[in-house]
Amino acid sequence: MSDEKNLEQLKKEAAAKAKAAALAKMKAKEQEAKQAEAEPASEADVDLAKKKAAAAAKAKAAALAKMKAKEQEAMQAEAEPASENDVDLAKKKAAAAAKAKAAALAKMKAKEQEAKQAEAEPASEDDVDLAKKKAAAAAKAKAAALAKMNASKAGEGAEGESDLDAAKAKAAAAAKAKAAAAAKAKAAALAKQGGAGSGDDEKAKAIAAAKAKAAAAAAAKAKAASKTDGDTTPKVEEKPSINQPLLDKYVKVITDNLGNDVLEDAYINKLSKDVPTLVAKKDTYFKVAEFLKYNEQLSFDYLSTIHGTDYVTHMEIYVHLYSYKLNQPVALKVKIDRDNPVIDSLVPLWQGANWPESETYDLLGIRFENHPDLKRILLGEDWVGYPLRKDYKPYDVEV
Repeated sequence: MSDEKNLEQLKKEAAAKAKAAALAKMKAKEQEAKQAEAEPASEADVDLAKKKAAAAAKAKAAALAKMKAKEQEAMQAEAEPASENDVDLAKKKAAAAAKAKAAALAKMKAKEQEAKQAEAEPASEDDVDLAKKKAAAAAKAKAAALAKMNASKAGEGAEGESDLDAAKAKAAAAAKAKAAAAAKAKAAALAKQGGAGSGDDEKAKAIAAAKAKAAAAAAAKAKAASKTDGDTTPKVEEKPSINQPLLDKYVKVITDNLGNDVLEDAYINKLSKDVPTLVAKKDTYFKVAEFLKYNEQLSFDYLSTIHGTDYVTHMEIYVHLYSYKLNQPVALKVKIDRDNPVIDSLVPLWQGANWPESETYDLLGIRFENHPDLKRILLGEDWVGYPLRKDYKPYDVEV
């Protein structure tokens, strides 16, 4: 009797869903019709609207006819009791679902028994591999059984759901137990094979691997060096600096006016923003600096910095100049004797050289001839030594 009621209930629900869908479709069509009425339209739009309205009317009539047919079927289903064939079919489906559920539960119990036996008995490596294969097969069987039970879940009651949850919990516990037993057996087998000297073996393996890695690295390095030595391919030439034309101009103007023997070197300093750099001789240092300031093609009217450096073998003065008139930079260098570090002062040319030259004298001991007031400006006049020299040692070691 309950099966007959369920069948009738399903038919009623299907009829109600069809009726609701048809009503929703009708409402959508009515909305379109209202929008079409609200907006003024051209003749073409009117014709199109008429065609749409006719089509909508036909669709509405078809939908109403379909609804009436569904209602008739539902009414007939309510009026007529279910046939014996329908009841028998429903009973057969329920019996098949119950059998499938019982078979799945029996299979899971058998698997649990196998897991308990595996825990009780120590296993060899072959047994461990066999246990892994069995576990994989059991997992597949479990997945299939769960899928089958989920398919038949709709026809089962609350009792079936609780049984399924219990079966899931048991299966999870069995899987955990099986995994623990397999891990335990594997650990025992490894311990038997390795014995007491397994730690020493691992250390020896690590040392051997490190040696092999070092040898491979050395071989790769030697191979790369040999390739470099025997490489006859032409090297790609570096692109000339953007300031190379400026350097060429400075050298040409200086040599044309002062001669070829006033400069020791001229180059682009890649480490200092590609600034064109001139290296003057000690006795032509002031002469070149003066020319850089007053020559109309150069016009270096601003001195931005002066500093000295101790290279142990010699001292060096570095001067950075800039021409605001021509918007161009230059660096002027000069090498001087470390034991007698004396050079001309640039204060007569640029007043900005005053304090930088005094600081260079204070920290390196380089003396600038014709400086208006050369003195120590950071350290006292009684300070012994020059702190920026490479061989400087404090006079008072406790300070």
